[in-house]
Amino acid sequence: MNRKFLENIGKSLLRITAMLAIILGIPAFCYLIWNPGSNAPLPNYSNNAIWIGHGWLGDDKWFERNQRDKENFRREDKIVALFKKLSQNKITTVYPHLCPSQMSGKIAVYDSTQVENFLDIAEKYSIKIIPWIGGVFEESARIEDKNWRKNFVESVDELLKKHPRLAGVQVNIEPLPSGNTDFLKLLEELRPITNGKILSVAAYPPPTKWHQFPDVHWNLPYIKLVATRCDQMAVMMYDTAIPLEKFYIKLMTDWTRQLVTTISSINCELLLGIPAYNDAEVGYHHPRVENIDSALKGISASGKKNEIKGISIYCEWEMDENKWKRWKKFIK
Repeated sequence: MNRKFLENIGKSLLRITAMLAIILGIPAFCYLIWNPGSNAPLPNYSNNAIWIGHGWLGDDKWFERNQRDKENFRREDKIVALFKKLSQNKITTVYPHLCPSQMSGKIAVYDSTQVENFLDIAEKYSIKIIPWIGGVFEESARIEDKNWRKNFVESVDELLKKHPRLAGVQVNIEPLPSGNTDFLKLLEELRPITNGKILSVAAYPPPTKWHQFPDVHWNLPYIKLVATRCDQMAVMMYDTAIPLEKFYIKLMTDWTRQLVTTISSINCELLLGIPAYNDAEVGYHHPRVENIDSALKGISASGKKNEIKGISIYCEWEMDENKWKRWKKFIK
């Protein structure tokens, strides 16, 4: 090969390399300058909420099975510290874990004395207590079974009558395919016994091209059907598997707009559930992407932030001082 020929090949390779750098660099540059979120503070919502652990209301056997120290949950100073922290951070509703349901349909066993002690202190801080009940779809939550639903409803009725200061219950069944009619029946059967109390649902966000798993996304018509059968929806807006933060921020903006538009004409409180946990390396959640900052930036940018009732944090046992500071940046 002569020298000129080699020089031409070299120039061609340089041109191709430059073109590839431009082609590949444009998306990276666009992502770099794209700013889909907003740092603007959210309103002082009347109903911010948080999901808390099982130990606060659980029975003694739960502590034995899980080798947990009751004193971390039963001591009055621990309960006071919990509610003081939540009150300082403008949390007005608490969802204590009472899952999974028993195979018969009865809700998880609880300590009645502890429930009353918990309510005594919650009352002093004007915080509503709404136990989080349900279980795993088709396992501990066999909602297709009429007898299971009957036992579940009777068990909820017993809980609310035994502890009338409870503000209501929240039904959480995971996963739950969109369009499931048995779930609608369950809500209809719960309605009469929760009359005057809050019937809340831990709901799923709309479908997204980023996370195509129908068991954990509800289409908008189904969300509307659920909303007409309950008083409150806390939508679990996380576990999307999105690897890039700005795309998650944009999705939070889109979801907020879709949800507000879908249930705006229905008498149902809308709370948006945000992630505060560190389940790294699980595939469906990347904490560097899904976190308090990114979620609230997306909600703030929606243009609908005044039309929701509050934000619900998942979960209290993952919160630390740094996360509370990040929360306070948005919640004034």
